[in-house]
Amino acid sequence: MSFVPVIGKSIKKQLEDREEKILSPFAALNKNSSGRHLEEEEVMSDIRLPFQRDRDRITHSKTFRRLKHKTQVFLAPTGDHYRTRLTHVLEVSQIARTIASALCLNEPLTEAIALGHDLGHTPFGHAGEVTLNELHPSGFRHYVHSLRVVDFLENNGKGLNLTFEVRNGIVRHSKGRADILPKDKSECAVTLEGQVVRLADIIAYVNHDLDDALRAGILIEGDLPARIKEAVGERHSKRIGSMVRDLIVETLAADDGDLHISDGVLEAINDLRTFLYDNVYTYYKVHNEFIKAQRIISHLYNYFMENGIVRLRNNKWETTIDEETWSDEKKVHRAVCDYVAGMTDRYALSIYKYIFLPEPWSAK
Repeated sequence: MSFVPVIGKSIKKQLEDREEKILSPFAALNKNSSGRHLEEEEVMSDIRLPFQRDRDRITHSKTFRRLKHKTQVFLAPTGDHYRTRLTHVLEVSQIARTIASALCLNEPLTEAIALGHDLGHTPFGHAGEVTLNELHPSGFRHYVHSLRVVDFLENNGKGLNLTFEVRNGIVRHSKGRADILPKDKSECAVTLEGQVVRLADIIAYVNHDLDDALRAGILIEGDLPARIKEAVGERHSKRIGSMVRDLIVETLAADDGDLHISDGVLEAINDLRTFLYDNVYTYYKVHNEFIKAQRIISHLYNYFMENGIVRLRNNKWETTIDEETWSDEKKVHRAVCDYVAGMTDRYALSIYKYIFLPEPWSAK
């Protein structure tokens, strides 16, 4: 069905009508959104729907841009082709939109969740997350912090004021080693679009982490178990295509408002995830770098707690102490955790060098 805007009629209203006509009954519609936490005047509301605006706010945010210098699995790699947190979210977005398109779901909502789901990730991948979880009294989870970023930290502390559906998809995207298709629906996003992003995240990382491990020489092609190759293929693109196609076909066949994967492909994804944990994430070289990164984060966190936060401003290092914040230890932990979590890998390394490594000097 083609869509040609009618001059003189609200483009926004036409877009809403188009959604209602062509999207699946299980899709989330913009006009049915639960809205934003704070009411606001709709800027350019005549040409963009709420989920489109959320996507744009995320992609224009400073936190999103910093993802290009946050590593995924391989910390401080020398090659240019290893995944970063930014390329990861772009791959997740691409996979999620392919699925959403085939299922006639809301693509802008799917894309907004995908692009925003890892905004709360720390420097040095999960090494940073594990360390902050140990140091911060309330713990640390990147998906919870992603919500904190969009609600409170971005836009100079004003937050992005995103819609409920995007915020819910962001905070419910993580799965760890949990079931790929949870039986308990309370673990899932309330929208099918959010649930698609959760699965796209898994499909993306099990495949690109394998690809990066092969590039790094940690694995060779023959290491991948035959049962996984038989189920989803040997090549990178073939594996992703097999997983995505199976999810789409099985979900369309069921037509019940839930996502479905065949038993064989589901087993292959689980097997690949386990294979990566056993042979890549715990590989001694990866683990050794993981420990180094934890030490850096720990030293920075403790230094800031004792001495104030060190920032680079106008090419000079400055130590800032907010007297109101520093009178409350709980607020200090919160400020330090937010600051460290927002760092890129290279920024963390530069501050560490400034604080802890001696500078060459001459007695003359």
